[in-house]
Amino acid sequence: MKRVGKAAALLLVLMLSLVSIVGCVGDKDTQGEGPEGNGAEPGVIAKLGLGHITSIENSKDLVADEDGDVTPPSGQVDTVIAVLAFDGDDKIVKAIIDSAQSLVKFDEELQVTSDLAAKGKTKIELGDAYGMKKVSEIDKEWFEQIQELANWMVGKTIDEVQNLQVKEREPGYPAVPDVPELTSLVTITVQDYLAAAQEAFNNAVEIPEGAVAVGLGTEISISGSKGYSVSDDIETLPLAQVDTTMSAAAFDEEGKVVQAVIDVLQTKIAFDAEGQITTDKTAPIKSKKELGDAYGMKKASEIGKEWHEQIVELEKWMVGKTAAEITALSVKERGPGYPAVPDDPELTSLVTVTVQDYLAVIDKAYENSK
Repeated sequence: MKRVGKAAALLLVLMLSLVSIVGCVGDKDTQGEGPEGNGAEPGVIAKLGLGHITSIENSKDLVADEDGDVTPPSGQVDTVIAVLAFDGDDKIVKAIIDSAQSLVKFDEELQVTSDLAAKGKTKIELGDAYGMKKVSEIDKEWFEQIQELANWMVGKTIDEVQNLQVKEREPGYPAVPDVPELTSLVTITVQDYLAAAQEAFNNAVEIPEGAVAVGLGTEISISGSKGYSVSDDIETLPLAQVDTTMSAAAFDEEGKVVQAVIDVLQTKIAFDAEGQITTDKTAPIKSKKELGDAYGMKKASEIGKEWHEQIVELEKWMVGKTAAEITALSVKERGPGYPAVPDDPELTSLVTVTVQDYLAVIDKAYENSK
């Protein structure tokens, strides 16, 4: 009887151990893995997404009143950019949101008066110079408020973020947060920030293990803008053009790139000879990656590759390198207008686009990483 008792006890221990092991495996399957089964633990960066929303609705026609006073036209590009990192349960681990208000001014003769060589700045880069604090009812600058909104997103799913309760503060402010955690911290309208966050989730890609920080980098130029001119019977109509290069990048503990995502918005606002806007102000504005083959580089490419194909190759090359190693890429001049084409054996047959802005936004993403 004694031996039988010991055997039964041993069998019971083995059965309980088996149940415990099965239970642990079940917990990992349901709690630690995301929908794609990548096995990432909660709170650990498993996906990286870049989202952006752009509008030209604040652009203005030339206006002449009855007294002969003329208000010159302007092209304005408002772009919201979001970089979000998600864990295996699709909860937000890191959130960075920024916005750029890029303005191209013209005079009455439809000549550009903005400095074409000046680099554009985002609202975060402007900091206190943006000037919201002096009119803020909570005495907070824009960059302070957007940081509070980003902090609020951390730990939530994208559905929880989109379900943020909002209210109308006054005409023109239709979507101000209406939850106790934010009402004293965020009084700016948030609809575009939520939309950019949604797009970041939609675009999110699984990334290798090891990412501990993410960053957002931007380069903004209006140098492609043109004033009205006529030469040799060739009429050049006014054009406001804002080129926004942006990146989302994830870095490991050593500052090496785990994943890089780069895209460009080439936003154009065309005017006629009377200074009236001819571009559809309500039409969706797509980035080069969103345009895909429709961007039309492949037919002119010496290597037969479209822009989105070339940028993916550059993103791959960046993985495992530090920002310093990336910005040290050897480049050459391919011809006038192409001053910085890769001159590295790994890239020469894959990337023939100029890369200076793409290198710069990764460097900025590292500087801004958190």
